[in-house]
Amino acid sequence: MKEAVHKNPYEEKKAGPLLWALRLLLLFVAVTACLTASFFMYVRWLGTAENGAPWATAGTADLNLAERIYLQAYLATRSEALSESIADGVVPVEFVVEPGQAASDIAAELEPAGLLADTSLFLNYLRYRGLDSQLEAGTYRIDPRWTIPDLALGLTESFGQEIALRFLEGWRVEEMAAYLSIVTPAQIEGDAFLNIVQRRTQFDPSPYAALETLPDGASLEGFLFPDTYRVPLDADAALLVDLMLRNFEQRVTPDLRAAIAGNGLSLRDGLTLASIVEREAPLAEERPRVAAVFYNRLAQEMPLQADPTVQYAVGFDEASGSWWKSGLTQADLQLPTPYNTYLNIGLPPGPIANPGLSSLQAVAYPLQSNELYFVADCDGPGGHIFSETYAEHLTNVQRCRQE
Repeated sequence: MKEAVHKNPYEEKKAGPLLWALRLLLLFVAVTACLTASFFMYVRWLGTAENGAPWATAGTADLNLAERIYLQAYLATRSEALSESIADGVVPVEFVVEPGQAASDIAAELEPAGLLADTSLFLNYLRYRGLDSQLEAGTYRIDPRWTIPDLALGLTESFGQEIALRFLEGWRVEEMAAYLSIVTPAQIEGDAFLNIVQRRTQFDPSPYAALETLPDGASLEGFLFPDTYRVPLDADAALLVDLMLRNFEQRVTPDLRAAIAGNGLSLRDGLTLASIVEREAPLAEERPRVAAVFYNRLAQEMPLQADPTVQYAVGFDEASGSWWKSGLTQADLQLPTPYNTYLNIGLPPGPIANPGLSSLQAVAYPLQSNELYFVADCDGPGGHIFSETYAEHLTNVQRCRQE
């Protein structure tokens, strides 16, 4: 009788040609997918850099290739979060960094202090910029309106003798002055700032090309570019205004100005329309469409009927404690002022706020449409429903009132 032959169950079977081909195919697909994803992430990164994001730089030289690619991809996917405020409020919070504290320890203490919601994003940003080993011990006044890049730089020695001030898109100059009065930065007084920008204090506009056609004595409203500004501890209001105007000169490029002029508007009129778009459209993606509606109304000599222009004329509302009164009354809409776009055809005399880059781009490059009306969408926060005819507009208004 023949002896039974037992196969070793742990003996690895040799792969045949078909199996090897399948493995190679799967490897090719995986590599292609990774390269494609990396390509699209890199394109997104480049787009972020072209849009002026201050953090979209090449990163520190200490990064190896794999780490650089990973962090660029990670930060590109979190670009919106990097542009958001680290906390609510406007009053600076005192925060102490003890000697020898690591970046992770600092982040861990910032979170319960209400000054950081995403410690991972903060630590990855620090690593990418090479700031994780440069955080300095000391006592800091951290502004809740700072972004993560602001916070990172604010805790390093390079900005240890400076203060960061963040001005939001759509603020009017009085709101900027009120913010300065609350945070009391450096030697900058809110009243002094307001006196300069409203031209009650002597001011020379000649160094700024954008102000060449500004009427004598006209406010600088609209030209104070919303951004984060870092000022030395001895800065005064005049220095801050200079920084804001020079930033405007750089950010509002010649191409952008030419596009606005190509639409038949002077730079100041373009700023005026952009300030209305800024206040009307909270959603950036809707702004070119909102701008188109206003352009169409101007072309047909229809009143713009923009609530923010009336709010600007009404001024500070004691009941709500805001410079932008909500729930305008019929008396408000009949207020006899050149800023009332319900009573007057055309643009108001000047900007009603200081618009950001997105609203300026919307005015420079509006959507091509025949729409003449829009109303707040009752189904979505900040969105609008657009229409070409008044009958459609009334239907949209009535639908929202019934819901």
